[in-house]
Amino acid sequence: MRLSVISAAFVAALVGFGSTIALVLAAAAAVGASPSQTASWVLAVCLAKAIGSGLLSVWNRVPVVLAWSTPGAALIAATTGISMPQAVGAFVLAAGLIALTAAVRPLGRAVAAIPDGVASAMLAGVLLPFCLKGAGAAKELPLLILPMIAVFLGIRRWNPAMAVLAALAAGLVLAFATGSADLAGLSMTPPVPVFIWPEFEPGVLIGLGLPLYLVTMASQNLPGFATMRAHGFAPPVTRALAVSGTISGVAALFGAHTVNMAAITAAICMGDDVHPDRSQRWRVGLAYMGVWILLGVFSPAILTLLAALPPQVMTALVALALLGPLVGALAGAFTPVETRFAAVITLAVTGSGVVIWGVGAAMWGLVFGLLVWGIDQIKAPKRR
Repeated sequence: MRLSVISAAFVAALVGFGSTIALVLAAAAAVGASPSQTASWVLAVCLAKAIGSGLLSVWNRVPVVLAWSTPGAALIAATTGISMPQAVGAFVLAAGLIALTAAVRPLGRAVAAIPDGVASAMLAGVLLPFCLKGAGAAKELPLLILPMIAVFLGIRRWNPAMAVLAALAAGLVLAFATGSADLAGLSMTPPVPVFIWPEFEPGVLIGLGLPLYLVTMASQNLPGFATMRAHGFAPPVTRALAVSGTISGVAALFGAHTVNMAAITAAICMGDDVHPDRSQRWRVGLAYMGVWILLGVFSPAILTLLAALPPQVMTALVALALLGPLVGALAGAFTPVETRFAAVITLAVTGSGVVIWGVGAAMWGLVFGLLVWGIDQIKAPKRR
């Protein structure tokens, strides 16, 4: 195990955890998770990523890196009126569909048949409200938020993957230096998994579970497989979907949302600087597994540290973390000219946050976007 392999895994895990943990906490708060359930959620999703990455890397002898679904966490955080057991039921459904996609190829083809512009617009509609809240946070707490933004913009020019992590570090330093936060409540107790019996509410399954599956497949798994191909590795598509879906299903019973293929953090683990011998780069999956196990074990202390920060800091951090995915989603939504109007409809409905018959806005955005796209496919009669 070369030092370069360990350092790549450490950086990738740290970036993945630090840049979006605030979004996971926002998702847990949106579904009414208790502090013990939130801690169980973080522990379960960390262990799911660790076990899945290590197993798939050893099994296929290629570097396979899993991540939690960032768009999925944003989707969960945007929901209202859902209990934690109902959310767990939606998580189980999404995980089951991911595993089923590995066995039933027509299901995967159906997901792939959704126009890229419409799928990207649904994701953009989920992400946009969170990014808009960043300006409000800066107005309320400018002495903390504006320096965080400045650090983010500066580091982004040098290393985009580290920009959010650097902003988090700046926020922590400033919050404690100015007395806005303190370590009086820091907890070093080990995390305890909490079993949560799922409730399968039809409206929640359709409004949250199905969109969670779709955004995870379209916005995480497919780009993750493309990242592996770009680095010259054949992605184990069937095994990856089966393993990540199965592990997500088990982790869901302890509060965790889905895990999937990573893209940005995966690129950190696959370059020539990781290991000169391509056939040995799969070992980064083992190092990655070890780092995520440690993050899961020490997650209570990390969560306590983040909870001590002013809420505006976490709001701004979420907004900064989602700017990159939002740029990609908007570009994907409006690049195809033929689906541009359908994408606008999808974005507008999804971003509205409307809930009808218990079904969330993301699903309605997809439905209306596909409806408009279908109407556009009907050829207009030629004028005489």
